[in-house]
Amino acid sequence: MRKQEKSFSFLEQFLPEGSFEQVAPFFKTHVIHLTLTNERRSVLGDYRHPMPDAPHHRITVNANLNPYSFLITLLHELAHMFTYLHFQHRAQPHGNEWKTQFRHILIPFLGKKFFPADVEKALYAYLHNPAASTCTDPDLFKALYRYDEHKPGYKLVDDVGINQYFETEDGEIFQKIEKFRTRCKCRSLNSGKMYLFQGIMEVRHRRRHPEFA
Repeated sequence: MRKQEKSFSFLEQFLPEGSFEQVAPFFKTHVIHLTLTNERRSVLGDYRHPMPDAPHHRITVNANLNPYSFLITLLHELAHMFTYLHFQHRAQPHGNEWKTQFRHILIPFLGKKFFPADVEKALYAYLHNPAASTCTDPDLFKALYRYDEHKPGYKLVDDVGINQYFETEDGEIFQKIEKFRTRCKCRSLNSGKMYLFQGIMEVRHRRRHPEFA
């Protein structure tokens, strides 16, 4: 996995317009090694506290995120840093201490038009009980997804029409039957069995039955 390590001023091109000036003080008052890395499916960013052989705070963020996801992820990891500074190892990774720090860091970025209205609305709701990842909050995930670069023909299961078809990564084809709050009931065309899919799962949309596509 190739990584890029740059001066923190390099951050500006990854952030929402106008937000860099509010992010910069974190890097001026703390020694942080920031690494931008290629896409990782299981994680958007991470934080490592100082160690004897690496005496600085280390934050890694995926470089392929859209500007709004990038800023939220960066603030998420900075909240881990401040949680460590205040509590060392006495706090759970995403416990109440981290949630308090994340709210404290994120709230000053709201109401300043750094985020589109739909993302900001979802963020306000998310702040009531921040989770370990934005991917676990369907409303915030879908709001941020609208600003990603998508492969042609791909969309979320939630956005596939009832009775329409989609293909999963392994090539299996399903028909969407019913939508619930966070999941969708879908029928496999191979086996006829019903499955529940997370609504925020990305799939290849197929408007027609594959025999007539």
